[in-house]
Amino acid sequence: MSRLGNLGARLYQGEVGYDFVGKRKVWYGVSILITITAIVALAVQGLNMGIEFKGGAVFTTPKADVSVSQATEVAGEISDHIPIVQELGTGGLRIQISGVDTAEADRVQAELAKALNIEAASINADLVGPSWGEQIANKAWTGLGVFMLLVVIYLAIAFEWRMAVAALVALIHDITITVGIYALVGFEVTVGTVIGLLTILGYSLYDTVVVFDSLKEGQKDITKQTRFTYSEIANRSINSTLVRSINTTVVALLPVAGLLFIGGGFLGAGMLNDISLSLFVGLAAGAYSSIFIATPLVADLKERDPQMKALKKRVLAKRAAAEARGEAGEDQQGEAPDDAVPDGAAPAGAVVGPRGRGRGRPSGRR
Repeated sequence: MSRLGNLGARLYQGEVGYDFVGKRKVWYGVSILITITAIVALAVQGLNMGIEFKGGAVFTTPKADVSVSQATEVAGEISDHIPIVQELGTGGLRIQISGVDTAEADRVQAELAKALNIEAASINADLVGPSWGEQIANKAWTGLGVFMLLVVIYLAIAFEWRMAVAALVALIHDITITVGIYALVGFEVTVGTVIGLLTILGYSLYDTVVVFDSLKEGQKDITKQTRFTYSEIANRSINSTLVRSINTTVVALLPVAGLLFIGGGFLGAGMLNDISLSLFVGLAAGAYSSIFIATPLVADLKERDPQMKALKKRVLAKRAAAEARGEAGEDQQGEAPDDAVPDGAAPAGAVVGPRGRGRGRPSGRR
């Protein structure tokens, strides 16, 4: 078995683990800091909206002896906007300039023809009005709202309302960070960006639901035992699915990284940046939020329940009494404990004995 596979088995069995839930305040602080940075970047720099949203013109030229960099410099001097120039398979150029209206398009077309030493009539000009972009934006917001509503309803039915709230917070967290990154780097926001944003929500939700499903199994009959608190069982659920979450995220990030860094960076395929950046940042943020935000938040909400408060008191009281007597607990001697333990409920830091039972060492204690 590989090292990673062996680690995954040990995490699942509770032999090793990290106290994610116990250190949740640290993760909350990190997320709040990142979110504030994203919001400030969005407020100060704003988003570089593409031609689909604020209108503009697309000029397609025939084959010309002009490089992309030369055409970009010329188009930037003619208009006061940063153009996007791409070389077509025919040898011609596609020059996209935002903020160009119908009255200005003729002037830009004539000056482009003169600067590129081609006839104005040979340049094809397509105008995009801002109203079309407004319709796309409205539909995107509508789709996002419907998606969020369906997610909350599904999770509330399949799991419980606390998990639905935590998943919603995690999704908003992922979107905010992704949009903030776009504001920081200045990448253009296009229809591809919107598609990427909607796509990452599914990936983020997948990771979160995997952990929630493990937690749902682990919390069965939780109030009938006095060995582990809800937070410790939640932490066990994160650790048992940790390697799986890392594997799926890395596998998804590799092709996206190829699109972003190789396709968009080295090959200069600017259109790939529109969707690849949102996918890359969103996938990473989704993996982070499912581990460090969603499940710890569920534990926070659940621990406020009177039953969970009472359980925590019983667990801590039992441990304090055992420590006072200098005992490690009956189950450390290899005997069956008095309490029934939910399946998979051993905390992340528990050491599994010869018969597979946790020795009762709570998560975070070594």
